[in-house]
Amino acid sequence: MEFTAAQIAGIIGGKIIGDKNAVINGVSPIENGLEGHLSFVAQEKFASYLLSSNCSVLIVSENLIKNETYKPTLISVENAYLSFQVLMNLYQEMQSKKSGIEDGSNIHQTVKLGSDIYVGSYSYISEKSKVGDSTQIYPQVFIGKNVKIGKNCKIYSGAKIYDFCEIGDNCIIHSNTVIGSDGFGFQPTKNGFEKIPQLGNVILENNVEIGSNCSIDRGTIGSTIIGEGTKIDNLIQIAHNVKIGKHNVIAAQAGIAGSTIVGDWNMIGGQVGVVGHIKIGNQVKIQAQSGIISNVNDEEILYGSPAISASEFRRNYVHFKNFTDIVQRLNKLEKNSKESTNE
Repeated sequence: MEFTAAQIAGIIGGKIIGDKNAVINGVSPIENGLEGHLSFVAQEKFASYLLSSNCSVLIVSENLIKNETYKPTLISVENAYLSFQVLMNLYQEMQSKKSGIEDGSNIHQTVKLGSDIYVGSYSYISEKSKVGDSTQIYPQVFIGKNVKIGKNCKIYSGAKIYDFCEIGDNCIIHSNTVIGSDGFGFQPTKNGFEKIPQLGNVILENNVEIGSNCSIDRGTIGSTIIGEGTKIDNLIQIAHNVKIGKHNVIAAQAGIAGSTIVGDWNMIGGQVGVVGHIKIGNQVKIQAQSGIISNVNDEEILYGSPAISASEFRRNYVHFKNFTDIVQRLNKLEKNSKESTNE
């Protein structure tokens, strides 16, 4: 697939410096640019490549362009990184978008399908479910009863969406993730642990992305909610009745226990563990492998297990590294003190 510099500039609203008819048919990292390829320069430390790159076209942040003659054709934009991202998203959409119902899929007669959708082979869509326009359901996906899926979603092979769950517009669910499995609810009795029925559902709001091999449990009663724009990495467990706000990012192997409420614009690192029935505020940053056992206020930065403020952790860690030496010095002082007293 080929594009000219003029076509690219038109898409991202850029200004061309050089040959508007320069053609690209691929992309390269700026360090290994190839003729006929497109790349970008967004930071000063890469500005030297404007003079040496073999790429045919470069997207460049306008503040990096000087009054010099450049070998590649440049497309000047305010933010080269964001503009390149727009192009990559568009290119991916053009490459991967499919439509139609493949042989071997099983769609119940009561299902309502939108226009321009794709359902891959061996996918199963249960009764009374709804699928919005331009949604892509890849092979071997299971969708339960009364599920609602919005417009322009992508659900990759092996994903499972249980009964009554709701998926908003522009959501992405990666392979082998389970949406709506039973929450971990058991009541101890004299005969052992009795299962508590999990009667709720899961709601993913618009523009949510869920990585591969995640489990998001349905509410016991009510909904587990993942807020608009939140991005969840691979291998993450979200328990029943958790409510996660808007535009959070959660890194791999994190786990959030039941009924915890997470605010907006938080950053939760990998392998973070969060206990149940607490509240985490807005714009919080939780470092990797931290353990959260109590409520967290807005804009806190936490580290450690149990987690404390990151600045306090760093101060104490300096002493922790010298802890053996500190104990020896204390023992020596105590011994000297006893010897002085005996004298």
